[in-house]
Amino acid sequence: MYLAPTPESTAALMARDVTGPLTMLNLLRFRDQADYTDAPELAPQEPITGAQAYAIYMGKTLPLLTKVGGTARLTGTGGPLLIGPADARWDRVLVIEYPNLAAFVAMIQSPEYQAISGHRTAALADSRLLPIETD
Repeated sequence: MYLAPTPESTAALMARDVTGPLTMLNLLRFRDQADYTDAPELAPQEPITGAQAYAIYMGKTLPLLTKVGGTARLTGTGGPLLIGPADARWDRVLVIEYPNLAAFVAMIQSPEYQAISGHRTAALADSRLLPIETD
């Protein structure tokens, strides 16, 4: 299960010194039921699915993305892989573009983002985030 960057993966991204556009490929697998153990203050009154928790997260994150000049280039429903392990699946796929690495860092370090990021953690059973330096 991978839900957040490690100090090592963060250092490796920063060492790349990306100065141009940065695209993030997000592969997401949702929990059947959102788990707000790490952010109880964000938990809704009634249990919700991981997909519902992620929808809350996206609704609150998109304005922050726009604020730093980013955009959601693609969002869609995933499923089983065509090439890859037969038991692997991703429920949602997103391609998010930032004008540069500094914009991505500014967004995820902002107090506004930190206040709502618990919805993402509650929503996800597993994820992958691949930074792509755009040519």
